[in-house]
This record gives sequence, structure tokens and C-alpha cells, in this order.
Amino acid sequence: MTTRKALITGITGQDGSYLAELLLEKGYEVHGIVRRSSTFNTSRIDHIYEDPHELNAKLFLHYGDLTDGQNMTNLVLNIGPDEIYNLGAQSHVRVSFDSPVYTVQTVGLGALNILEAARQLNTEKQVRVYQASSSEMYGEVSETPQNENTAFHPRSPYACAKVYAFHQTVNYRNAYDLFACNGILFNHESPRRGETFVTRKITRAAARIKLGLQDKLYLGNLDAKRDWGYAKDYVEGMWLMLQHHTPDDFVLATGETQSIRQFLDYTFDHLEIDWQQHVEIDPRYFRPTEVDLLLGDASKARRELGWEPKTSCIELAQIMVDHDMELAKQEAIQKSLAE
Repeated sequence: MTTRKALITGITGQDGSYLAELLLEKGYEVHGIVRRSSTFNTSRIDHIYEDPHELNAKLFLHYGDLTDGQNMTNLVLNIGPDEIYNLGAQSHVRVSFDSPVYTVQTVGLGALNILEAARQLNTEKQVRVYQASSSEMYGEVSETPQNENTAFHPRSPYACAKVYAFHQTVNYRNAYDLFACNGILFNHESPRRGETFVTRKITRAAARIKLGLQDKLYLGNLDAKRDWGYAKDYVEGMWLMLQHHTPDDFVLATGETQSIRQFLDYTFDHLEIDWQQHVEIDPRYFRPTEVDLLLGDASKARRELGWEPKTSCIELAQIMVDHDMELAKQEAIQKSLAE
């Protein structure tokens, strides 16, 4: 039996690292694209190279940049993947207001570059493409909960770029008979989430506060509500979309929503701390245009893909803060040795 090949953009990110693990466990040969920089940024996948089962023997990394269309085409045609997962992006919503052009180049045009490369490969062998869409596309929502038919009303440069990428994916599917799917994923977090994202910012700070390494946590809008799931559950949904008999678009979500205040409760209660003694509001973290409520309806994914979220938001918060407690303990040890 021929080993299937997968290409992952954004393999060094949260989702990319979990997806790489999943595909390697399923016997894939996995290729990942990383941007060349003066420092290594592979910390989320470094452990794969130490895997005792030698899964790393099927993991290959390539330098590339989503904004370089010719580079993407060359890589796709040379690797010849059976599946492409486009997860790479400037993915921080607040940052997209400060760097709108770069965000649009990586998120919007980057997706188009991948689709065009896949179209060319598809003339030689069938390739299946997963495009990472986002619940941020719904923005100022027209209905709750949101499903695959809910209208988009994006409220950030990031969300606008994601809407462009979504429609290009649908267009390439219809125009070129390309097996291309949009996964409209609601917020999904993990211990591998970047520390500038609000959930990880909270769990990291809570652990450091518990050990006396910091006293205050500064946040923006505490009333924003999100549908939070576990990234490790969601990458399975990505894979299932590309195993489906026909290409389509699917929402992945838990169907439950919590405010940032509730996430603070889950996190600080787990460490037996009163967050209200430590959290202060900083206007710098407010967005120019806010998205107040996102709540997903994943009934289509349940029905057609058999996908189910396995981890509740409170369980997720505990997983994340337990991980960050270990990091904080190591930091405390290093601090004491330096004193």
C-alpha cells in the first residue's frame, strides 16, 4: 500500500503540531513548511524528533513563505502531496489591526497561492485541500448559533482576509473540480497556544501569580463570549473533512459559549485564587471593532463526519493551567538559582 503524503503549512503552530502528530500516527509521510528566520521556531514539533517510535522518519521540513506564489507552486509540485492542510497565517486578530497588509498577504493571498499550486498539481494527481477558515468571519453575527449557511460580517482585517480565502476555496472547488474544503473552526486552544492569545495569557499568568512570579494580569474586554474547544480534538475534524466522499464546508465547535470572565473563573478557581484581586483592564487590548458573541452549530460535522468535541471548556482550562504550572515551577527554580 502506498504511503499517503500530507503537506502542512503552519506546521510549527498550535494546530500544525497536533495535526502532524495525528497524521504520523496514521502512517502518513508528513511535509511541513516553515519560514526561514535567524532563530529556530520549531519548539512545538521538536518532541516529534525524539519520538521513540521513530515517527520523525516520515517528517520532512521545507523552507517556504505563503506570500511567495512561485515558491509554493514549486514545493507542491515537487512534494506531490495527496492532502494539503493550509494552516499558515498571521492569526492574531488584534495584531491584524496593526499589520493589516501583512495579514491580508499571508491569510488571503497565501491561501490563493496554495489553491493555485494545488490546481496545477491536480492535473497530474488528485490532491485534497483543507483551508483553515475561522468563526471570526461571522463577526457581527446575524443569527445564533452560527452554521455553514450563516452570513459573514467580518470585523477585522484578519476576518476579512479569511472571508476572501473562504470564497476562493469554494471558487476553486467549483471552477476546477478541486477537492477543497473549508473548516470553519471556532476558537480552539491548548497548552501550545501562543502566549499572546487571551486564553493562554490567562493560564500562564494564573500559574505565575500562584507562585509569586507576577501580581497583575492586564486584559481588555472581559464580556466577549466565545465557543472554546481543544485544538487536539479539532485537528481530527480537519482530517475527517479530507476523508469525506465529497468536498464541502464544515463548522467545528462545541456548541457552548463562555465569556472571558468565565474562563478566568475556570482557571483561577483551579488554583484556588481570586482573579478579581489580580486582573486589571487595559484599554490597549480593546479592538477597534469588537466581536461580542460567537457560538457554533457543528451538527453537520456530527452528522456527516462523525466528529464530536471531546473536551469541555472547564477541562480545557485545567489542562492548560496544569501545563503552565509546570513551566512556572521551572521558572521559579531558575529564578532562585540566579539569586
